[in-house]
Amino acid sequence: MKIALVDSGIGLLPATAAVRRLRPDADLLISSDPDGMPWGPRTPEDLTKRALQAAEAAAALGPDALIVACNTASVHALPTLRAKLEPQLPVIGTVPAIKPAAAGGGPVAIWATPATTGSPYQRGLIREFADGVDVTEVPCPGLADAVEHADEDAIDKAVAAAAALTPSKVEVVVLGCTHYELVAERIRAALQRPGQPPLVFHGSAGAVAAQALRRIGASAQPDAEPTGSLTVLLSGREGALPAAALNYAEGRLLGQLSPAR
Repeated sequence: MKIALVDSGIGLLPATAAVRRLRPDADLLISSDPDGMPWGPRTPEDLTKRALQAAEAAAALGPDALIVACNTASVHALPTLRAKLEPQLPVIGTVPAIKPAAAGGGPVAIWATPATTGSPYQRGLIREFADGVDVTEVPCPGLADAVEHADEDAIDKAVAAAAALTPSKVEVVVLGCTHYELVAERIRAALQRPGQPPLVFHGSAGAVAAQALRRIGASAQPDAEPTGSLTVLLSGREGALPAAALNYAEGRLLGQLSPAR
């Protein structure tokens, strides 16, 4: 079994690590785009072009499924990727976990990039899955970029700025950018109020990994023999995990895998 994942940078680490935990025997293929990152500020057309190039580079190596491990790319590029690659290659998108977060009744905060915050796409998800729930959209300028470069000072400043915009009454937090899952505990530390119940966090990595297995008719086997390999494509070129990835637990987990032969 081979599972491919696409993103502009290391935002794909949480979903890749989630696949590894569910199926340690699966070969993993990550295709990022350091030459074109970040994708967020690009026009939808340009972003779609870059995402398609990364996806086609991965598809050429014969994966069984491809995960678009980026919220922004899923919004803009998913229809094109599916039109080009399916049904031969199942394509799984990433959607902010608003539905499960709102199921508890809230209040809910959605941390997302400035481009996503207030967007018709996110507002549509809120209307569909969180109607009547107290939801606050929190823009997080610079956070994804700081995480991408493992810039500790910039991460602290971006988290503090977003925390200041988050109402103290919030009980549930949606991490609406895959990069944010890499610093979830730092976000929790910034938001958790003394004496209050623990905040509930919702990311997308686990659900996306599970959906990828379902799409190919596979089951979770976390106790499987850990024989899976890792292939890294950097704007189509075979390479190694970026050094910044090793600053995070998910990157260190993947860094232990043998390269594909």
